[in-house]
Amino acid sequence: MFLRDIQFLWDRVPSRERSGYPFHLPAYQGLERLELHQPITFFIGENGTGKSTLLEAIASLCEFPKSGGEMQAEEHSEAHDFPLDQVLRLSWMPKVRNGFFLRSETFYNFATLLERRERDIDFMGNPYGRYGGKSLHQRSHGESFLALFQNRFQERGNAIYLLDEPEAALSPMRQLTFLRVMKTLVDTKRAQFIICTHSPILLGYPGADIFSFDEAPIRKVAYEDTPHYTVTKSFMNRRDVMLRELFEDCNGE
Repeated sequence: MFLRDIQFLWDRVPSRERSGYPFHLPAYQGLERLELHQPITFFIGENGTGKSTLLEAIASLCEFPKSGGEMQAEEHSEAHDFPLDQVLRLSWMPKVRNGFFLRSETFYNFATLLERRERDIDFMGNPYGRYGGKSLHQRSHGESFLALFQNRFQERGNAIYLLDEPEAALSPMRQLTFLRVMKTLVDTKRAQFIICTHSPILLGYPGADIFSFDEAPIRKVAYEDTPHYTVTKSFMNRRDVMLRELFEDCNGE
């Protein structure tokens, strides 16, 4: 790992702001630090629990564009400020200067940025060179994501990859392909991943740390204790029963 420790310095937040978003979220209450011990860390939790908020704040301190992309690259769309970054202190060993921040909802804008660079006569080189050789807009959503993972995630030096719901555009089979991409990169000992996800497939990566934002404060959980695993397993094993119970109060309209 390169990013080893995330400290929460709550004294930086004025008392009048501590009851506001995102500082009031239950997952952050009483939290002083998160120690990262594995090259792959997952953030999980229900919508609105603060996992993406923390990932965005980490990305901001890493100098990624707020709307996603490469470190210290130009912004390619408007993005909100990340107030949580004023609270965080990141501890590195060593500091990493390469990587990628993926925000699924703004990936279209990133693909458009590459096309703009391709049309820019002053832009040196092929903007698609690290993305499979052709426009990401000329692929399906899932294909463009996989092209990013298989081609762009091949840094020669150390790199950190911050990914917000990368499974959003991937079929189950391509999620398995992505697991293989991660394994190949982690084996080089030059890659670290922090991933927000709802995917029970991605969460199954062996040895990864899983932090649950459904807890107060955030805590590490085992894969088999995640709702992603338990609900999916129950549904697959008892689909008819679960659906009958789920629909029994519906009025049919």
